[in-house]
Amino acid sequence: MELGLFSPITFGSVTLKNRVVMSPMCMYSSDQEDGHVAPFHFTHYESRAAGGAGLIMTEATAVLPEGRISSKDLGIWSDEHIIGLQKINEGIHRYGARSSIQLAHAGRKAMVDGDIFAPSAIPYKEGMKKPQEMTQEKMNQTIEAFAEAARRAKEANFDIVELHGAHGYLISEFLSPLTNKRSDQYGGTVAERFRFLREIIQAVQTTWDGPLFVRISVNEYDTNGNTINDFIYFANEMKRLGVDLIDCSSGGVVSARPHVFPGYQIPYAEQLRKEVDIATGAVGMITTGIQAEEIVQNKRADLVFIGRAMLRNPYWAKQAADELGVTITAPTPYERGW
Repeated sequence: MELGLFSPITFGSVTLKNRVVMSPMCMYSSDQEDGHVAPFHFTHYESRAAGGAGLIMTEATAVLPEGRISSKDLGIWSDEHIIGLQKINEGIHRYGARSSIQLAHAGRKAMVDGDIFAPSAIPYKEGMKKPQEMTQEKMNQTIEAFAEAARRAKEANFDIVELHGAHGYLISEFLSPLTNKRSDQYGGTVAERFRFLREIIQAVQTTWDGPLFVRISVNEYDTNGNTINDFIYFANEMKRLGVDLIDCSSGGVVSARPHVFPGYQIPYAEQLRKEVDIATGAVGMITTGIQAEEIVQNKRADLVFIGRAMLRNPYWAKQAADELGVTITAPTPYERGW
């Protein structure tokens, strides 16, 4: 079969039926503010699987309570969260889609009660809470929390784990010289700034043996931030550690407004794919099947992450297939309509 948006792709023991991914997006819908799945989540994720996407990725799911972006976010810091996540996966798998969870810690951008933590005690912007600089003990606790979250993800029957290292959240804060002003072994050179993510990846690999993705912000929109050579270094290190795919986003590290236009982040996925020889995911204002097909056919990225367009249309994959003249299998109840 020719390479294309609706061709399968395999990562380790996991095969995706096509290259369409529902991008992780915060839903702010945990009713009891306890990180638990609510009825909304079952409908939200299962409907996109029924719509034909090859991979459904859940929203940023916090590995610790203080790591939530908001008090309404999903959590995976307790074994009590497993059963709800298992039910989400039952719905996703029912339609032949694969599932992924994005494990996250918001760092200084957490908007929850109590103390928040970051590599350095610098607030994100004026009016936001000042974080505590993480001690070695706190870093160790957080690294272990990622490993335990990955264990729970396995028990909940996820197929893929993604680590959220983008958008100015905790891992991203350690990677960037804009937010990491530490003078110990976790700050300074590009290698030292990578140490925290390295230790998270290694810890996760002790509890998780499936495909591992990492999302990073490949442009920080600040001349004092990481350069493309820094991101190439990070990508090479992740490849060496056994990461299967880098999900290439941008921004969020500091308060900056990038120039946004259709496909504006695709060059980052393309460059890392070519220079590091690692699979990448493209995301950002990708709205049509033709646009997504071009990305895959021209080998600019291996997966296409669809965000807001899939919020507007749960059956975006079906719409894209129609645009491209591709027939995809309809769920039995929808055969007459498709």
